[in-house]
Amino acid sequence: MAELRDRALGVIVCAADASALDRLVPAGHGARMLRVAPDEIMAVVDAAFTQDVRRELADRVAALDGDALVLDVSDGWAAIAITGEDADRTFSYLSALDPPEDDGFAQGDVARVAAKVLRVPGGLAILVPAYWREHVRARAVDDAGTTEARG
Repeated sequence: MAELRDRALGVIVCAADASALDRLVPAGHGARMLRVAPDEIMAVVDAAFTQDVRRELADRVAALDGDALVLDVSDGWAAIAITGEDADRTFSYLSALDPPEDDGFAQGDVARVAAKVLRVPGGLAILVPAYWREHVRARAVDDAGTTEARG
C-alpha cells in the first residue's frame, strides 16, 4: 500500500523572455527545472537550498534578460509525496494524468486541483497551491486508499 507524507520543497519561479530561458544554465543543488510555460520556469529543490538556487537563477537570468523576475514562492505551494510500490496505481485514483517518467513532470488536474507532479525516488511528489493541501491529502486517503506515514 502506498504511503502519504508531506515533503519539504522549495519552489522558485523564474519568469523571463522565452529565448532567455532557452539559454539559461540549470541551477545546482539538485534543483528540478520545470518549464511550465514558454516564459516561465519553476525550480523545485530541497527546502534547505531554496535561497541558494534563487540567487543562482537571479544571477544567471539577469545576464540574459534584464527584465526577468525570480521569486521564492515556496510559501504558496505544498508538496505531498505518495511513496511505495503502488504509488502510480494510487495516483490513478486522483488523476487521469499519466504518472511522469524518471526525472519527468506533468501538470494538470489532481483531485480536481491544478497541480504539478514530479517523479521522485520511491514515488511521486504532488505540488499544489498551499490552500489546497488538506483537500488533496483527504482525497489521497479517502479516495485512493493511501496511509498516512508516521514519523
